[in-house]
This record gives sequence, structure tokens and C-alpha cells, in this order.
Amino acid sequence: MIIPTEPIGSIPRTPELLGAMAAFQAGDLDATAFADIQDRAVTETIQSLEAAGSPVVTDGEQIKPSFLTYPIAGMTSGLAPEGVVIPFADGHQRQLPVLTAGPFRYKTNAEEYLRVAKQRASAPVKQSVVAPSALSLLYPHGGIEGYPREEFLQQLVDASETEIRGCLDAGAHVVQLDFEEARLSLKLDPSGGVLNDFIDLNNQVLARFTESERARIGVYSGPGADQDSTHSLDVDYAELLPQLFRLTAGNFYLQLAGEADPDRVLGIIADQLRPGIRVFVGVIDPVDPRVETADEVRDRVLRAARHIPVDQLGTCDDAGFAPFADDQSTSRQVAFAKIRARVEGTAKAAELLTSGDWALSDK
Repeated sequence: MIIPTEPIGSIPRTPELLGAMAAFQAGDLDATAFADIQDRAVTETIQSLEAAGSPVVTDGEQIKPSFLTYPIAGMTSGLAPEGVVIPFADGHQRQLPVLTAGPFRYKTNAEEYLRVAKQRASAPVKQSVVAPSALSLLYPHGGIEGYPREEFLQQLVDASETEIRGCLDAGAHVVQLDFEEARLSLKLDPSGGVLNDFIDLNNQVLARFTESERARIGVYSGPGADQDSTHSLDVDYAELLPQLFRLTAGNFYLQLAGEADPDRVLGIIADQLRPGIRVFVGVIDPVDPRVETADEVRDRVLRAARHIPVDQLGTCDDAGFAPFADDQSTSRQVAFAKIRARVEGTAKAAELLTSGDWALSDK
């Protein structure tokens, strides 16, 4: 029995890359030298993931400025800085830009990252992409003269489909939609109306793919993990999960290790399960500076197996380790140690489940 295990995406950027980013922005490093350093960071990250035993790898989002804004990075017109603010529990904030004009197009497509990573990887490569619901926040509440919201959303859906399809065609092991704004939306709008709109928008994109294609598409949801802080961990998971499982993706990646009552959450997940999907539960908490042991991970997997059929179960981290490029709250050493614990602990649980030395009815 093998229980699949996958990273969510981001890894802290290499020290060389962090220095190069600052130098490039200051005009002290030319584009060719910067590209060489980015390439080394991607190669080093993939090699480190493979050395940690990860059966599926990513590029660690080394080249992305963030998981959220990479499609519009470098746009020189049509944007202003005063967009939606994302507040975190420790008091720091992230702010999105806002559209000032149309049409809307991606400047950077994740397929570009994937093709580079596949050239450097021996293991299957997973590609994360921003969910269209997140980018829908770029459109201002007051509208844009001559560019209605409906036109923007249609262009956004088209762009998202193109990106996902390009990654699938380029050989991604799986394409993961980062839907981190799902839980946050319930904090900003407890009525659930915004969340419902987000779900409907993402499903518009997913509906453009066949069932076999959706088996290679997943959705990640968590309460944020930036600078060792969350933005919506205080929102009851029970309010989110029934809506989340309306999405027609084949895989779900769900934060769990940081939850105060994981059995309650697992029970809700079990109630929402449908045939043909796999749920990857978080067994590593990137916000916790302590490195989990493989035995702790094993026990978390076994707990999940009491609720979720093993043939529908996988494991993951609760979040990426550095979703924004400047996040240095976790070291690369700690991130890879946590990943190694996830891989080894998942394998230990699978061995116990296969051998029959542990019964699903055990408490």
C-alpha cells in the first residue's frame, strides 16, 4: 500500500536568490545574471526535494514573486497599488494591486515555470497556479468605465483555463489551484456570499475540463501561512468544507496539522467525500518552527485513516513554506527537514496499514 504525499508548493528562496532579487530591483544586477541565479535556485530546490525523498517535486516557486500575483508581475500599465488588503493575525498585511483598465491578460503563465522545472527533475513535477477566484479580487468595487466586470471575469476564466491546460499538456503530474482566499472570505463576509461566488467562478474553469483531466487537477485551501502567521485560522472550518467540496476537482489539499480539533475536521471531510476524489491532509505545520518527527506524522496519517478510506487518502504540508518571495520566517534547512519527516512518516503509516499491525478501529 502506498499513500501518496506531495508538497503544496513554495520553499524559502535561496540566500543567493534573495540577494539577487534586491540587487536586480535596485538596478545593480543585469537580467542575464539574475536569470542564472534564478536557474540555480530552481535546480538546487528540486535536488533538495528529491534528496529528501519527495516522490513528487515542485520548483519551490523560486521565481514567483508570490503564489498570488505572479501572472501580473511586471505589468507596467492597467494596475494601481491600492487593492484588497489581506490582514494577518500578527498584525502584518499583504495588499493586492487593483485593475484600472482592461483587457485582462496574464503576463506570466505557470507553464513557463513547469517547463524549466521538468528539465531539472527526475521525479514527477507538480505545478501550482493561482485560482481565478483570487485574481477576481483585482477588479475594483466601483467598476471600470468601459470595462464591465462581466467582461473581466470572462477574460479571467479564459486565461485560467489556458494556464491549467498548458500545464497539463506540458506534463504536470498535477495542477494545483491555490484557493487560500476561501476561508478568508468567510471572515470578510460571514454570510458566505463571497465564498459562493468564488466557488461558482472556479467551477466555471473546472467545467471546461474532462473528468480524466480533472483527475489531474487539485484545489488547495488553508488559513494562510505568511511570516509564521495565519489570516483566517479563527474561522470555523465547518463553515467552509461543505462549500469547498462543491468544486469538481479530483484532488483536495487541506490544512489540518494546525487545527485544534483534527478529528472534528476529519469527520466533516468524511461526510463530504464522494467517489473518485482524493483528499491530501496536512500533516506538517509550516507555521510551527519545530520540526515534526516521522512518528508524529505517522500518527497523524493513522488518525486520518480512521475517517478517510486509504485509497482516497494522501498527505501534504499545511501550506507552502514561503508563499511570498520575501518571507524568511522559515529556513530552507527547517523546510526540508519537515518535508523529510512528512515523507518518512507517511511511509511508516502505509507500512502499518499494509501489515495489519494497526487496525482502523484502534483509538
